[in-house]
Amino acid sequence: MRYLIDTHIFIWYAKERDRLSHDILAILEDYDNQIYLSAESLREFVLLWNNKPIIRRWWKTPEDMIRDVEEHYFQILYLHKEHYERYARLEINEAQKHYDPSDHLIISHALCNGIPLISDDDKFPFYRGQGLELIEN
Repeated sequence: MRYLIDTHIFIWYAKERDRLSHDILAILEDYDNQIYLSAESLREFVLLWNNKPIIRRWWKTPEDMIRDVEEHYFQILYLHKEHYERYARLEINEAQKHYDPSDHLIISHALCNGIPLISDDDKFPFYRGQGLELIEN
């Protein structure tokens, strides 16, 4: 099965596995599954590394974070025109003031590719109404 993981799920898997549920760990550690990380998450790595000093205790550079994706045998899912078109049509979760463009792009990536998204974000269930298959941590 194929799964797309949210940025923080990757960080927790790489550095704080105790924050992940048993079910999510089972999915991520099943080598029959293909685990993807959106290219948008790579951009978020750089932002996190630059703006959240706590990240620097685990990775010396943002490039190290990116290399860590492949070391965990996860694949990068690149963005194409159709992903941005879906992003442009995404109905935003106004009720919870969910305005994070990176989240919206990752959600659009999952929707466009028909891949379940694994996340711990409490604002993501709203997007099930638009077809998102969400697996919550």
